[in-house]
Amino acid sequence: MSLKIRNLAIIAHVDHGKTTLVDQLLQAGGTYRENQEQQERAMDSMDLEREKGITIKAKNTAILWEGYTINIIDTPGHADFGAEVERVMKMVDGVILVVDAAGGPQAQTRFVLRKALAEGLKPIVVVNKLDRPLSNPQKVHDQVLELFLDLDATEEQFEAPFSYGSARDGYFMDSPDDERVDCVPLLRKIVEFIPEPKADPDAPFHMLVSNIEWDNFVGRVAVGKVLGGSVKKGDTIWLLRKDGTKQQSKVMKTFTYSGLATEDSEGCGAGGIVGIAAGIENIDIGETLTADPELEALPFVEIDPPTVSMEFSINDGPLAGKEGKHVTSRAIRERLMHELKTNVSLQVEDTDQAGIFKVSARGAMQIAVLVETMRREGFEVCVSRPTVIFRRDENDKLEEPFETLYVESPAEYSQGILKALNNRKGLMEDMTTEPSGETLIQAVIPTRGLIGLETEIVNLTSGHGIMSHLFKEYGPHAGEIVTRTTGTLVSMEAGTATTYSLQALEDRGTLFVGANDAIYGGMLVGENPRVGDMPVNPVKEKHLDNMRSSGKDKTSKLSPPLRFSLERAIEYIDADELVEATPLNIRLRKRILDANARKRASKSVSGEDRAKRGK
Repeated sequence: MSLKIRNLAIIAHVDHGKTTLVDQLLQAGGTYRENQEQQERAMDSMDLEREKGITIKAKNTAILWEGYTINIIDTPGHADFGAEVERVMKMVDGVILVVDAAGGPQAQTRFVLRKALAEGLKPIVVVNKLDRPLSNPQKVHDQVLELFLDLDATEEQFEAPFSYGSARDGYFMDSPDDERVDCVPLLRKIVEFIPEPKADPDAPFHMLVSNIEWDNFVGRVAVGKVLGGSVKKGDTIWLLRKDGTKQQSKVMKTFTYSGLATEDSEGCGAGGIVGIAAGIENIDIGETLTADPELEALPFVEIDPPTVSMEFSINDGPLAGKEGKHVTSRAIRERLMHELKTNVSLQVEDTDQAGIFKVSARGAMQIAVLVETMRREGFEVCVSRPTVIFRRDENDKLEEPFETLYVESPAEYSQGILKALNNRKGLMEDMTTEPSGETLIQAVIPTRGLIGLETEIVNLTSGHGIMSHLFKEYGPHAGEIVTRTTGTLVSMEAGTATTYSLQALEDRGTLFVGANDAIYGGMLVGENPRVGDMPVNPVKEKHLDNMRSSGKDKTSKLSPPLRFSLERAIEYIDADELVEATPLNIRLRKRILDANARKRASKSVSGEDRAKRGK
């Protein structure tokens, strides 16, 4: 029996046009009525996704075209969110690889494509942004085939069909020189080349849970591809857990995903993608739902391990509880545990210190997105600088994670970039200059060296540099890396920052605070160009007498303070500092707020170092 279903994921590097391509397919599939306003980047459901212009969570939708149901999963392109790509590979039978017609395949293209080819999925290559001035579709075609060879594609995968076009302008062709009309040539390719699902309608119902969603009425919804049989409301099903235990339940509701909506459905047959609400509170990604409890649990795709960790702790500063609703360690722990249920690459551990939790992930960006989400939900939390996860090999030698780094910038900045890489223990592997004047640098660098590197490259290249990176392997420890060569201005007093005192501090360094900002002792109020911390008083008021006018300060001009984004703040701080994230503010502070206690702590640390050296 032929199944008129096609399940595919759209994969690509960040900003190569995945979500815009989904917009065009939704339109071609008749999602919008004639008088309905089209939504730009319709699949970007979170505020953060719309603001950053990137996909963070993998999401699925479906279109109906000429009697076929085409299930489409939009995946993230950033390597930090790679687990979102890995876990949906079991839901699809093919992928659309989107590549920029000017930039060609990039770092994350390699990452997601390797996962797809390893799962045996059939690719269709879309060379997008053909309308760009420097587009070179023939060169990109050859680069993609080289990438297939590099990643050990099978003969069938290597002969992937190519489609050319512009998702923004809404046309795709079989050849770059064809007439530019609409998306139909791409839809034809999907139906022709993506295989129908390998699913047995006559087998008992079974499904691998690849995604978890939340419904306010029925709770957790398990999403996956039906690999056998069918499911409908009222059916008795079994949950086969990873630890071997089994739990019986009844299907309360089934959902289908089409267009922009999630709808209640009558059920779902073999090969389709369905959401099942069965009232199981702690159902998890990677577990199996089945009608026959004697069936084997289905294998889940292997998730790459996390490489960085950060400490989350309660806000114990003087301003704690003034801006957020959720401030207790219990609330923070519950929120982190809730995140674990939908994010398979995250790990959360309790530490031996009360109120401090260790969160491990793929990269600083992934943790920063979690902190930003918590801020918006009303949490107050303090987070530490990211530290990489070390391990020891069989000879008890210390190993650390290394990444392949790709940097693209105008040629005149390449010298400064190479110097920055050298300082961070990076080793250059390849460097090419394009006819357009762009230089492409490929290097291997310890994950520690990446912390704060993006900001440094943006500053070095006046905003023209683009970098991306990809986990490579664990290797021997690379030695000490100094990523910050400046000190900080640390407030000695608490109160409200005054223009009078900030004017005096402007000569000492770059300020992070403005007039009338709330300040407390131990808070970082600026950057000291020299190494070391300088105690300052940003709340000092002008003492008035007959000779001094109180109105003069009102006309005084201060330079605008440097306001950090959350990601930038996390990468900027040192090991003895924290970022305080609240719904209204991002503040930088010392771990130990009291200056005398800080001195005692630093003396005891230096004493321990001397004792170790003495040994």
